[in-house]
Amino acid sequence: MSVRKRTWADARGAEKSAWVVDYVDAKGTRRLKTFKLKKLADAFAATASVEVREGTHVADSVSATVKQAAVFWLASAAALGLERTTIDSYRSHVDLHIVPFIGAAKISALNIPAVRAFEDELRQAGRSPVMIRKILVSLGTLLADAQERGLAARNVVREMRGRRKGEKRQERRQKGRLKVGLDIPTRGEIKALVAALSGRWRPLLLTAIFTGLRASELRGLRWSDVDLDGRSVRVHQRADRFNIIGRPKSESGERTVPAPPIVVNALREWKLVCPKRDSGKVDGDGNPIMVLDLVFPNGQGKVEQLNNIVRRGLQPAQVAAGVAIDSGQVDEKGNAILVARYKGLHALRHFYASWCINRTADGGLGLPLKVVQERMGHSSVTLTADVYGHLFPRGDDAEELAAAERSLLG
Repeated sequence: MSVRKRTWADARGAEKSAWVVDYVDAKGTRRLKTFKLKKLADAFAATASVEVREGTHVADSVSATVKQAAVFWLASAAALGLERTTIDSYRSHVDLHIVPFIGAAKISALNIPAVRAFEDELRQAGRSPVMIRKILVSLGTLLADAQERGLAARNVVREMRGRRKGEKRQERRQKGRLKVGLDIPTRGEIKALVAALSGRWRPLLLTAIFTGLRASELRGLRWSDVDLDGRSVRVHQRADRFNIIGRPKSESGERTVPAPPIVVNALREWKLVCPKRDSGKVDGDGNPIMVLDLVFPNGQGKVEQLNNIVRRGLQPAQVAAGVAIDSGQVDEKGNAILVARYKGLHALRHFYASWCINRTADGGLGLPLKVVQERMGHSSVTLTADVYGHLFPRGDDAEELAAAERSLLG
């Protein structure tokens, strides 16, 4: 690898000069790169010589732009059979955030300062901190795919991972822990809600409260996965936001959850009137054969929309049970309009986790951390500890501390 000065005359006869780095890349191809200043050429030569030796160097002339690499990445995601929701999320990150800002940039030219500048541009353009983090994760995955294709020498987003962990911890500190009465329904609120449940939403919401299934898992639950005699529910599939049935979010998502008698009895009653699905076949008289399939379907036996469950089932039930807050508006008669305290089904999943964790003396199950992780279907016990660890009883809680004091001081 050599650095030499090149001089020539332009069309007017004026003398021009530049510094050229002449080298052979890892594939044996001769490359030339020109710089205006010698110090820039020397810096590139020093970096390129190491990259060529390690086999990671990619010349700018063969490096793709971020936009071109994004096309390859999205095609790979589709070929791998990823869920439609995942691919659509990737595509929105590319089309709305990545390409408009850095789509024309060469991947080989990306470095940590360039990614930081991209992050600042996203922030100035009004993207939220959560969205910026998701975009950078997608950019890192895009660069990883480009590396495997030989289009990039490094993944600068992954090199920034250490700083990202610190920022994530800071974000968790600012957001705070889940709070009972704010994020997690209280025992009194759940008792009032259970008493107010009726109609087609009662078995669904009871199952959500006492099994902790995700909304997508409830919408994809089949009768073949419900063991009424064994009092258990097997999570084997879920329905995404496009109502497409697929596998759970992770391997840990496939699990069997015990169901208490109140859920089993509600499901027995519901099974008698549950809408059936058209099997596509007909009987001897030419009538369509209807079959029981999904446990909580819509009127045609197909996947129920999440929006319907929340707006027609969960939220009105909360208002009827008094688990509501003042919306700040009044109706035609001047009465305050109340709205549900908890907006989504995930609040019921939070309650189930707290119910598993709480001591039996407090009306809970008193389960250890690992069992709670398995019941929740979390991918790791670390995730369970991060989200719900503060709810576990401490060895120095008030009653235990008072007992230890009496024992010590007689």
